[in-house]
Amino acid sequence: MASSFHFSAPYLHGARLSHDRRARGAIQCSSERQALFGRIAPVYDNLNDLLSLGQHRIWKRMAVSWSGAKMGDCVLDLCCGSGDLAFLLSEKVGPHGRVTGLDFSREQLSVASSRQHLRAKACYKNIEWVEGNALELPFPGSYFDAITIGYGLRNVVDKPKAMREMYRVVKPGCRICVLDFNKSTHPLTTSFQEWMIDNVVVPVATGYELGKEYEYLKSSINEFLTGKELEKLALESGFSNGKHYEISGGLMGILVATR
Repeated sequence: MASSFHFSAPYLHGARLSHDRRARGAIQCSSERQALFGRIAPVYDNLNDLLSLGQHRIWKRMAVSWSGAKMGDCVLDLCCGSGDLAFLLSEKVGPHGRVTGLDFSREQLSVASSRQHLRAKACYKNIEWVEGNALELPFPGSYFDAITIGYGLRNVVDKPKAMREMYRVVKPGCRICVLDFNKSTHPLTTSFQEWMIDNVVVPVATGYELGKEYEYLKSSINEFLTGKELEKLALESGFSNGKHYEISGGLMGILVATR
């Protein structure tokens, strides 16, 4: 079956959102970062498996579990990429739930859609892929029962605005889960993380002719927020609480925030 995806969000209050609104949102994204994720899309999944030795699948299951998503829920996977978290969410909410995967990369969404067509579980049919902007989510307030974002917030140009948008569209009492590289405050962890990027990640990516694309990792982590700063950002954005958990020896982290 040919892969495809469309730009329509789920039915919201009886009407579909206009294409124009989503198109404006996508244009406002960083074109440079958008192009980068488009270039790595064809090998993104293979590289994730190689670079993490498969551990990224464990971290993603943790994020989905901690999101509190349950059967019948309507959930959002923000910056969904090739769809890993969205597929895990679909298993949590079941065939009567709904999953929206939103990303600014058309190439990543095309990969996600192709993967969806190859999967047999009935629940995977409940996923809809939307091209859009994390800074201008095309959904009404208090719409989702849970939100996940994996390796996306670090790459968003305006992190406070993205956090406020997640706060706006998640229901009161519900959670968001932010999975990403951890910006550690421990020198040894930071040194090891940088060594891994220089000596493992970039060389492996170079084998796929994507070395330059993955060199950005070190600077993006350095410019990211620490766990405590993420907790503070969550509270400043309106969430009632936020807790950041370091995992995998402090190399990764998950922020869990409740509206």
